[in-house]
Amino acid sequence: MRGLSINEMTTYRWSFEEDVTRYQAAGIEAIGIWRQKLADYGEDKAIELLEHTGLAVSNLLWAGGFTGSCGHTFQEGLADAKEALLLAAALKTRHLVVHSGARNGHTQNHARRIFITALSELLPMAEKLDIVLDIEPMHVGCADDWTFLTSLDEAMGVIRKVNSPYLKLAFDTYHLGHDPQIVAHIAGIAAHVGIVHLADSKCVPDREQNRHHLGEGILPLSCIVKSLRQAGYDGYYDVELLGEEIERSDYCQLLECSKRAFEQLGSV
Repeated sequence: MRGLSINEMTTYRWSFEEDVTRYQAAGIEAIGIWRQKLADYGEDKAIELLEHTGLAVSNLLWAGGFTGSCGHTFQEGLADAKEALLLAAALKTRHLVVHSGARNGHTQNHARRIFITALSELLPMAEKLDIVLDIEPMHVGCADDWTFLTSLDEAMGVIRKVNSPYLKLAFDTYHLGHDPQIVAHIAGIAAHVGIVHLADSKCVPDREQNRHHLGEGILPLSCIVKSLRQAGYDGYYDVELLGEEIERSDYCQLLECSKRAFEQLGSV
């Protein structure tokens, strides 16, 4: 199914091998890879399996935490991100999702300087490998452990400040779709979108992420997808679902529901 990807977080209980083989069997075109599952399976074996199945890799999750909030130093975060860039190249994906790390006691301006410094050090390597770094803003209700970027404007400010074609936006509908003006903003930012993560929501995020099946929540997914396509975005839509409802789901049925919902979004 053209343009559709399933993120491994969606099928959390399955192994990497199950994800790859079952996505392929379901007619899914691409996979969003979670580094933890990949490491558990083995990188070399994973690359061989992907080559055998022909499943494309839409994006690799994730690198970052440069502010020290993840328990490692700035230099350790850089080293890990460089490893992730090499892994992304080996997986033949062009997109690595990057989280800044939480504010971690820094002022907002200093946290932003730390993040921009990290990106500036990583971008020459990213350009050499032809990998795009996609930074992800998150809804303020669930961003505390991940990032200090809690709005589209904040993320776009970093992207415009750095001003590199290898730095783009990870546009997650769960985090950005609650903004009542989000559809109006899309035409102006679509050229900066590197990857789209698709999820629905039944309420505003509050600490835990409780994502819901596409089309069963309150987010204007049809308008978002239509606007992105009209504005020229032609990349992958990676379905990233997690939370209480998803944990109870039958994953095979979840794949089929996601396929149907994506077809409906594409036909609007």
